Amino acid sequence: MKSAALLFLVLPGFAGAQLPIDPQLSAEIANIKAIDNHAHPVRPVFDAQDKDTEFDALPVDVMEPYTEPVRTREGSPLVIEAWRQLFGYRYEDRAPEHIAELQQRKKQLLREQGDGYANWVLDQLGIDTMLANRVAMGRGLSAPRFLWVPFVDALLFPLNNRSLAARNSDRKTFYDDEDRLLKRYLKESGLAQTPGTLDEYLAKVVTATLERQKRGGAVAVKYEASYLRSLDFEDVSKSDARSIYFGSRTASPPDAAYKKLQDYIFRYIAAECGRLDLAVHIHAAYGAGGYFHIGGANPLLLESVLNDPNLRKTNFVMLHGGWPFTREVAALLSKPNAYADFSEQTFMNYPRGVADAIREWLERAPEKVLFATDAYPFSEEMGWEEAGWVAATTGRQALGQALTEMLHDGEITRARAIEIARMVLRDNARKLYKLP
Repeated sequence: MKSAALLFLVLPGFAGAQLPIDPQLSAEIANIKAIDNHAHPVRPVFDAQDKDTEFDALPVDVMEPYTEPVRTREGSPLVIEAWRQLFGYRYEDRAPEHIAELQQRKKQLLREQGDGYANWVLDQLGIDTMLANRVAMGRGLSAPRFLWVPFVDALLFPLNNRSLAARNSDRKTFYDDEDRLLKRYLKESGLAQTPGTLDEYLAKVVTATLERQKRGGAVAVKYEASYLRSLDFEDVSKSDARSIYFGSRTASPPDAAYKKLQDYIFRYIAAECGRLDLAVHIHAAYGAGGYFHIGGANPLLLESVLNDPNLRKTNFVMLHGGWPFTREVAALLSKPNAYADFSEQTFMNYPRGVADAIREWLERAPEKVLFATDAYPFSEEMGWEEAGWVAATTGRQALGQALTEMLHDGEITRARAIEIARMVLRDNARKLYKLP
């Protein structure tokens, strides 16, 4: 099996590069142990009756069929290459007997590695630390290799969500998921139902949940709100939010009024995250599903939040770099509390496209750009391990390509290119999250 240092060199046919990556830069990038800003690792499961369901608050495997990107479709050759690099797969096909052999190899590795299996996966990917987007952590996903990023969307929706859920089948499933998660947060806060006033809800549920997550090791919180609504979070007065909350306790509120309450709670959470030194991660990009509202995920919708003087102590990370709105992200990086990673792009898009996107960011604010994989258990064929390998490989290729082109155009020296590579792959995240 090839070492992690060679990961991003093994797929030249998929690089789509116009210039060959600078060899010295290539070697440096290959050897940097990365900090992965965003992923959904699965805890090791040793019992056939056990199943990890906490890798996402809104699992995407229950949506109606939609047109997937070519790279992530069943039968992708990238998956076979991931099998080869991770598990020593010896074949070029998916013959049943070969897949059976692969599955046995995976089970063997799981038994051999035990609770260290997820750490072993990180070693194969050249990743030192992975920020784990999970409802809760669990056995085999421990600090310092895995750092917790819990979900907070459920806190935005304390009222009756029937009207919002009725818009389409995907949202029906997602709002059911959020209702269950809110009940869990209420129970963990010592409550059987939502309090009668907004002030009580904010203090006894919202702040209590955030503080509990911080004590549990969280370094950031995560929003998947663009799967549920627009990212346009207005600045709403507390008096208006109070009246909406109190007046809609027993029935579905009008959608417009309910949005104002959600907007207020979002900014309250953001301010609390600033107090608690928790970054705010936001899915601000294209999302899975045929009903996903792409325009509602445009990162420019967050500009009023980034411009709010009351939120300048809160750092916001635009996950997935806003694709297809990557140029908008480049402009938003001028905000002092705005960051972006290029997760999702690195398994959905080819290296050429990812390089084009991140080059603009590197030319403007290289200290704000973060490496990430969005490793996710998409299917039986592409688990979080395979998705992580494809994304890590593509991410390193794209970073090398972007920096090589900047070097070729005389924008930076080779020494500066290597410095930026270290920043993106490791140092920027280390500073943002105050990691040792």
